[in-house]
Amino acid sequence: MQLLVNGALTYCYTGGKPLQAGQPTVVFIHGVLNDHSSWILQSRFMAHHGWNVLAVDLPGHARSQGEAPATVQEAANFVGALLDAAQVERAALVGHSWGSLIALEAAARLKARITHAALVGCAYPMRVSPQLLEAAQAEPLKAIALINQFSRSTLAPPPSALGPGTWVHGASTALNRRVQASNAQVNLLHRGFLACNGYDQGLQALGQLSARLLFVLGEQDQMTPAKAAQTLIQEAQARGVACEVARVPVGHHQMTEAPDETLAALRRFLSA
Repeated sequence: MQLLVNGALTYCYTGGKPLQAGQPTVVFIHGVLNDHSSWILQSRFMAHHGWNVLAVDLPGHARSQGEAPATVQEAANFVGALLDAAQVERAALVGHSWGSLIALEAAARLKARITHAALVGCAYPMRVSPQLLEAAQAEPLKAIALINQFSRSTLAPPPSALGPGTWVHGASTALNRRVQASNAQVNLLHRGFLACNGYDQGLQALGQLSARLLFVLGEQDQMTPAKAAQTLIQEAQARGVACEVARVPVGHHQMTEAPDETLAALRRFLSA
């Protein structure tokens, strides 16, 4: 479906189901150079099991118009505007990588409007190496190859993800290239990496939360290693924030490399 958000048409995948009044809503937020399709299994399942689903293409990405966010804070403000446009009073947020920071910041800003925030492949701070930032700016196709090399721990996903024999590395590379090409005005890869690298409000955000937290971490994740989420986890626990941790035995793209385990963790969390 398309929604007019901040004056720009925004695409949201709803899992093949129309939004229904009275059902809870979950918003899926993708990472750098991804789109709604990152969440294809999880979003469709939730849509067919009692949830309204808004798996969004962030502004300036893929099917969505508007200015691509330059900071986590800008993207978090967009999430609030998206809920307003969809006439959703309360929602759960699920974000991957950059999207996990967006979900955290949006939950802090929107307070009681957000019931749950699931942070998949999260790290804080989410530092990007100078070499990768330079490659993203000067040679984005080379940088795309590098991030897919480091993001993946399997060659093919289990059948429930993209189908038997699917080459996840190639599929992810193609998606990254397609999203990068979808915006001729902005280098989305470089802008997204700068947003991740520059976000420094994570600990402050924890102090503003009303939402429950879930961390879904890949044990073989080289992009956002599981240990890099410990600062947030320990601070959340120290502040008394309701916080759960699920670990999956894969790399950075948990949604396609461990789709069933990731979905199971989200189902348990969202049902609480």
